[in-house]
Amino acid sequence: MPRSVNHVASRARRKKILGLTRGYFGARKNVWTVAKNTWEKGLTYAYRDRKNKKRNFRALWIQRINAAARLEGMSYSKLMGALHKAGIEINRKVLADLAVNHPEAFKAVVAKVKAA
Repeated sequence: MPRSVNHVASRARRKKILGLTRGYFGARKNVWTVAKNTWEKGLTYAYRDRKNKKRNFRALWIQRINAAARLEGMSYSKLMGALHKAGIEINRKVLADLAVNHPEAFKAVVAKVKAA
């Protein structure tokens, strides 16, 4: 009895990966083994960089808050410590947005912290 191989499914599987590698350079787009390895490596980069993106944005928010706090005569660490002591629950993302786009609101937050 001849060996039965499901060529339809295996070809579809390969075509799916080759479609995902469209636009890559050289053999990375059309040679199955190279394209598969490149695509898998790309997934690991994507996973890693999703984590790095969060890290980079947090660093950016801290820099923006620090710059705005120093204009008000406080350092970043003193401001964050005073915020927690005053019981003001505001995260760094929102605080950085206030510092950049609504400086008067940021000044009000700092004034409230200084009073407490």
